[in-house]
Amino acid sequence: MPDRPFEAEDVDDDAHWRTAGDRIQTLLDASASGGPVARERAEQLVAEVTDLYGAALRRMLAITLAADPELVATLTADNLVASLLLVHGLHPHDVERRVNDALESVRPYLGSHGGDVQLVSVDGGTLRLQFSGSCKSCPSSSVTLELAVEDAVRAAAPEIESIEVVAPEPESASASKSAVFSADSLLSHVHRHTVEWHPAPDLADLTPGEVGGFRVNGATVLACRVGDDLFAYRDRCGSCGESLAGAVLHRGVSGNAVLRCPRCRAHFDVVHAGAGLNGDGQAGAHLEPIPLLKRDGVLSLAVST
Repeated sequence: MPDRPFEAEDVDDDAHWRTAGDRIQTLLDASASGGPVARERAEQLVAEVTDLYGAALRRMLAITLAADPELVATLTADNLVASLLLVHGLHPHDVERRVNDALESVRPYLGSHGGDVQLVSVDGGTLRLQFSGSCKSCPSSSVTLELAVEDAVRAAAPEIESIEVVAPEPESASASKSAVFSADSLLSHVHRHTVEWHPAPDLADLTPGEVGGFRVNGATVLACRVGDDLFAYRDRCGSCGESLAGAVLHRGVSGNAVLRCPRCRAHFDVVHAGAGLNGDGQAGAHLEPIPLLKRDGVLSLAVST
């Protein structure tokens, strides 16, 4: 057997087990064709197997804690192991710790779009968050950040039933006095279309300063690398509405990475949510960011259908 570390396991395995629940449910539904008795026996079989493995996991976790408490952190950092521990109610971290860890995992991505998020409170199944930065002024960036955060939170804390976004303190007396907005209203534009994550490993091949076009789930995506960071946008100029095919990165007067439309010559700040730069003649023009995260070790894009 080849000698390689565990973390070098093929990422396809993680993607396969991530959808195991759906496959189990499909098999249970199929068993219903044999009648209610067959369905009941199939459910009992799944429950027996689940309880057996749950008991084994409980003993393994207890042994691990006794032998090396620090090793538990390594185990819970693995997505598959953490998911199974959550299913059996064995995860050693409470929901607030898991949510904070989830937010920390996406914070570098949020920062790349000029935004941030803070945990306000966890009350039962309700999570309250506060966004700051570009997500307060750029609707497109808001969608990107909220979708990325929601995905991370749902994976780390499936017991969270609803997410509320708390508005920052009003900056003036004329500011809105409303303090809390339902996630259903703030995230409605995210769910207006069906949004799914699609693997896009080819984006990792981009070199610093390179811009490339990719087809993902029927959509044309423009991606570019600035240093070690990758950014993805829909292939549509925020000023003239035309394709950005042929666009290249330039360095702006303040040293920031600028993407220039080859047709109308509008300039956009790649690092800060594709915001239009002054002098383009189009107030409020911006590119449409596409959420880009590494999921199960694979670069993935959240593309709406």
